[in-house]
Amino acid sequence: MSVAAQGERRMLPLMVGAIGVVYGDIGTSPLYTIREVFGGPHAMALTPANVLGLLSLVFWALVVVVTLKYVVLIMRADNNGEGGILTLTSLVSRGLEGEGRLRWWVVGLGIFGAAMFFGDAMITPAISVLSAVEGLEVVAPGLHPFVVPTTVAIMIALFAIQKRGTGSVGALFGPICAAWFVVIAVLGAVQIAGNPAVLAALSPHHAALFVADHPLATFLALGAVVLAVTGTEALYADMGHFGAAPIRRAWLAFVMPALVLNYFGQGALLLAQPEAVKSPFYLLAPSWFVLPLVVLATCATVIASQAVISGAFSLARQAVQMGYCPRLAIQHTSERQIGQIYVPFVNWTLLVAVLLLVVGFRSSSALAGAYGIAVTLAMLIDTVLIFFVMRRIWRWSFPAALTVALPLGLVDVAFLASNSLKIPDGGWFPLLVGGVVFALLTTWKRGRILLMQRLAEDAMPLDLFVSSIEAAPPTRVAGTAVFLTSTPDRVPHALLHNLKHNKVLHERVVFLTVVTRDIPFVAESDRFEVAPLGPMFYRMYAYYGFKEDPDVPALLEATGRRGFAFDMMDTSFFVSRETLIATKIPGMAIWRERLFASMSKNAVKASDFFHIPTNRVVELGTQVQL
Repeated sequence: MSVAAQGERRMLPLMVGAIGVVYGDIGTSPLYTIREVFGGPHAMALTPANVLGLLSLVFWALVVVVTLKYVVLIMRADNNGEGGILTLTSLVSRGLEGEGRLRWWVVGLGIFGAAMFFGDAMITPAISVLSAVEGLEVVAPGLHPFVVPTTVAIMIALFAIQKRGTGSVGALFGPICAAWFVVIAVLGAVQIAGNPAVLAALSPHHAALFVADHPLATFLALGAVVLAVTGTEALYADMGHFGAAPIRRAWLAFVMPALVLNYFGQGALLLAQPEAVKSPFYLLAPSWFVLPLVVLATCATVIASQAVISGAFSLARQAVQMGYCPRLAIQHTSERQIGQIYVPFVNWTLLVAVLLLVVGFRSSSALAGAYGIAVTLAMLIDTVLIFFVMRRIWRWSFPAALTVALPLGLVDVAFLASNSLKIPDGGWFPLLVGGVVFALLTTWKRGRILLMQRLAEDAMPLDLFVSSIEAAPPTRVAGTAVFLTSTPDRVPHALLHNLKHNKVLHERVVFLTVVTRDIPFVAESDRFEVAPLGPMFYRMYAYYGFKEDPDVPALLEATGRRGFAFDMMDTSFFVSRETLIATKIPGMAIWRERLFASMSKNAVKASDFFHIPTNRVVELGTQVQL
């Protein structure tokens, strides 16, 4: 078998996997997009010209936003093969090194985009599963009272199984979603065969005519059209799992054609039966197939929800590793796949929010008002960030970067402006969630910087301490002491307290600082550095990527293989535990200091986060005035 043939054989499973994980969200958009475009609060008359114009807008939104912007352009901006808005932010941060305030603003914008993702992660499961279960009303209108309870039950079951991992279920994601896309393509093609005139909407001139004839209606309709491109962030965020090539091929060869056929099929149905606007997706199917279609749609929307939930877990871990979030309990659910994790705090927070959304809004049409704001804000932020990547990382000229970014930015602004009309109808929810998460992330980052400054002010320089020990050595006892410290040039408070109260030092003292780099993974050969400081004093740096979990015992085992051995039964780990006191000393607003102190108090203990055996840990407390 040729190399090319072997490559194609490996490509197919990756494409099927990408169809299941990457395209679940955007793939379930046909459930509600056309219904909201033609039957929402700003519905247009169902004339052939209007149908062709709006279908053309949907089609070209898929082409410009998904294909050109994300599949062709933004997926080129990878960080060692990884994607996602925090990855893009880390690239921009690297490119704007030394730019001061500009770097601060642009990175802050990226962090706000990441915060908005959590609002999206709450709305996506609610609107997707609700829209699928609402198919029961098409089967039998009397089942309406069961829609919300059924959705609630599905949501509780979905979030309850997260701690078990998705490895076994994940193997079914690709085939189920592939079946979903085949079914929706066939349903759409059957309707198009009865009215092939709708294919004229592939021409952009229909969109242009609609915009020219109905500028206000176009502006209002964009708030519904954008529902067709929700889920674009997943294309980029999951690049590290499958690679860019399988994701691109799956979109161009399979997913996009299926979506276009279904959207155009719904348009053809509406031209023939305008009364079908109440549920154009389900009414594509013959009556005998509606119930099986409800079951398949529910499976597809659960998969879409799973992808968003997993994305929220990954984003939370990246935020922890990059210093924007307190240490959280993170559990690995697979021994073979490093990306499969479970974050209990994020899981249960999302469940509570999703249930409140389902019970509060009670229908996917009502939730459509809340959907879109988070997506369009994230898309606009991605455009700003990719502009800086083009300029600073790819070294494009300013005119070239602007020529690409400006049209994309104008499209994003148009979508965002239209969606801003939804704020009173529910659009406030993702903005509120994003604002709260952004405040938490930035407070933690700023608080850690402030804490390091306060500790450095009170701590003795490490080189001076080592010199003083050489001049007047205290009693040294057998064993190794490892002091975890985030201020490597200063003496840890835990060491000073230990020396003050116990009057002894271990015969070997190691100052360990864990550093998270702005790349997803660090090679094992670059995992650590050790440098002697004086008589049996050593400084050690351990390096991890923002998608890795620090493991100190595994680290010390690795150092042993390279000549710097540790006996775990003869090693003690010393950790400082700060009690933070909010003050009016300049640094942060008093409310943020109190918030930071509360977050710090509820963070996972450093010993647990770094997987240090509890019977080898000594915690020494100190008070710090912020």
